[in-house]
Amino acid sequence: MLALQRRLVELGYWLGEPNGIYGVLTVQAVLAAQKVAGLERDGLAGPATWASLRQGPRPLAVTGSGLALEVDVTRQLLLVVQDGSVRQILNTSTGTERWYEVRGQRLLADTPRGTWHVYRQVDGVDPGPLGGLYRPKYFHTDGIAVHGYVSVPGRAASHGCVRVTNEAMDWLWAAGIGAIGTTVLVR
Repeated sequence: MLALQRRLVELGYWLGEPNGIYGVLTVQAVLAAQKVAGLERDGLAGPATWASLRQGPRPLAVTGSGLALEVDVTRQLLLVVQDGSVRQILNTSTGTERWYEVRGQRLLADTPRGTWHVYRQVDGVDPGPLGGLYRPKYFHTDGIAVHGYVSVPGRAASHGCVRVTNEAMDWLWAAGIGAIGTTVLVR
């Protein structure tokens, strides 16, 4: 187990500190690696996943300079990019592209494509009409943020926000990643 975690960390897949336990954060890192490799998204490190990890699958950055968060909606990944190099890869869950209703309004659960910037952040739970957002970093005026959540499946599942685990959100805050003004590229 420790060998798996160390290989994932070596390749840039975020799982916190390797501890030899196949817990939620290891599952999240395996899901991200499976997405990059184009494998079935099950969170299990079976033979195909191990073979892929030996080859070292890593996504490429689009942003060329500075610190940026890149959201790959197709593969459901959040990339931490520094000066054109992918530093960390996280499993994420973005908008479902389905219609929903809140407060009498019919809205599309999309994660808007484009280049945005973090304009507001809340170091705690920010209550809203769809529930509380854990330590959100807002980048779109429709209330779209990168935020922590208890459930981050290997597929789109949000109302438009970019979900990561609460632990990953704590790490982003502790590492100073995603401060006000940070570029968020949604592609």
